[in-house]
Amino acid sequence: MAKLRFRHLRMLQVLQTTGSLRAASQALNLTQPALSKALSEIESAFGFALFLRTARGLTPTAQGDVVLRGAALLLEELTHLRADALTADRYAAKIRIGAPPFVAQTYLSGVIAKLVNQEIPIRVQLMEERVPALLRALQHGEIDALITTFPLQMLESGAGALQYVKLFEVQFAVVASAKHPLVRSRSVDWTRLSRERWVMPAEGSMGRKLIEDCFTHAGVPAPLPVIESTSPTTSVQFVAAGLGIGIVPDMALLHRGALQAGSVKQIRVRPEPPSSVVALIFREGAFNPRVALLKEALVQIYRHDL
Repeated sequence: MAKLRFRHLRMLQVLQTTGSLRAASQALNLTQPALSKALSEIESAFGFALFLRTARGLTPTAQGDVVLRGAALLLEELTHLRADALTADRYAAKIRIGAPPFVAQTYLSGVIAKLVNQEIPIRVQLMEERVPALLRALQHGEIDALITTFPLQMLESGAGALQYVKLFEVQFAVVASAKHPLVRSRSVDWTRLSRERWVMPAEGSMGRKLIEDCFTHAGVPAPLPVIESTSPTTSVQFVAAGLGIGIVPDMALLHRGALQAGSVKQIRVRPEPPSSVVALIFREGAFNPRVALLKEALVQIYRHDL
């Protein structure tokens, strides 16, 4: 293993991307025999085959999948290390944080302020995406950590060598325009809601699944939304315009948004939608000083023992 170099990791990455020795040799400007020999040496160092050779090209083995993920992380970390070194005279570090839009817009301003307003500031790169895309970015080493909703059932299923620290819980709420008659009702069931026009998150998203599960548990089919949106804040704008009822991950999103005061109200639904955990999520493995800096900022904001 001591004989392995970063160029070997780059070879593995190109072999995975191209799927054949011939295409990879062209991309790396090597002869095919030279690349084949280098791959054999790499596999010998690990002690097992990384690719299956077939007439159609190269397919990673189960062990190869693990090695390729690790190679991608190491190469990404090397790029990050160089970028940090180039700006070390001005910034303590650069932290790459992922968060879904509602978390970024509602909860992160104070955390990021703690990071960038230090005596030696920390640079922050924020990726706002849906949770599945954020998880992929974390596993590929493109970001250091997530601050995101993370249902407990996902945690229990094992999300691929990830650690999480619970920060707090948010309560989902069904909302409508302030003029909608249902906001004045003392209690509304899901059967009644199934007859309304809905503004919903995109199909396949966690928010969409949560809504569909609420209807399923009530024994009624989920309605087809009249509007779908990937942004909770945009969805709330549609709700405020009276285009349908919707769901928000947290009522704080309404209070901190750019909506006119009182333009959207909560519908008192029974049973209530479930709550969801907001957690700090990061990869298992070696100590990451950037994650430690982020934890420190979170402690100052949320006062949790992280």
